[in-house]
Amino acid sequence: TYISQVLNHIKDKEVVLNVISKSGTTTETSISFRIFKQFMEEKYGEDAKNRIYATTDKARGTLKALADKMGYETFVIPDDIGGRYSVFTAVGLLPLALANVDIVALMKGSLDAYNDLNTDKLTENPAYQYAVTRRIWDKMGYKAEMFATYHLQLTMIAEWWKQLFGESEGKEQKGLLPVSVTYTTDLHSLGQYMQDGRRSMFETVISIKDTGYKVDVPFNKEDTDNLNYLTDKDLQYINKQALIATKKAHEDGDCPNALIEVENLSPYTFGYLVYFFEVACAISGYALGVNPFDQPGVEAYKTNLKKLLSK
Repeated sequence: TYISQVLNHIKDKEVVLNVISKSGTTTETSISFRIFKQFMEEKYGEDAKNRIYATTDKARGTLKALADKMGYETFVIPDDIGGRYSVFTAVGLLPLALANVDIVALMKGSLDAYNDLNTDKLTENPAYQYAVTRRIWDKMGYKAEMFATYHLQLTMIAEWWKQLFGESEGKEQKGLLPVSVTYTTDLHSLGQYMQDGRRSMFETVISIKDTGYKVDVPFNKEDTDNLNYLTDKDLQYINKQALIATKKAHEDGDCPNALIEVENLSPYTFGYLVYFFEVACAISGYALGVNPFDQPGVEAYKTNLKKLLSK
């Protein structure tokens, strides 16, 4: 399993453990924490308590009680912030800081996004424009949104985006189905469906103007692969042309496209982009007529799972 692979990978490394749970009773998180807590105690003994951090409720819950009992340092999840909206709390910022990400620049990006998007004028608010576009295509009969990226670095952002919109809008038998692809890899699989399949979805494509990386295609004397016409062209340029070509092909095939273009992959841009999507999700949910900040459907599976496991 993945956990056993992680345990094997870290057995000879210096490790700290950060467990994130508001209640401390989420089954998947609690099981993982029990396993890694045992690993830490076996590896470090009494010092394990100085290497375990709990990001949890400020006063309540089983994890908070355990942290107080064991002497773990704690970080607070605000009462009024749900998990999918918690990037700008200790939930997101602590792991990012430990990964050596400039969280000051990240928060500057979110603050600038707050100021830029703090207007009800549709013509001046791109987050509102995105939200309205989603609702228009929903009313036109498109029932799924394909979030398409052309950079592997954005794969996990796409995973967060799916949780953000799926958990916020999927209520009362409403909401667009959020799915994602990483192009150009998925052009050889789901790209076929997007081109010729049911006209039930639209694409939201995110484009990075400058990735900060430059790798040129080298010259090959024999030109056995017939690619010398690309000599000295960098992969970022080729990737951008693939985006343009695919967008045109899918639009010609009656698959609507929305394009979100950002400057780079910096922490500042990440912070701005996260806030952009959070605002768009909230407005889109309200326009749909649902509460974008609760998740009653998630609790149903948790209840059933605990009943089954208790047997």
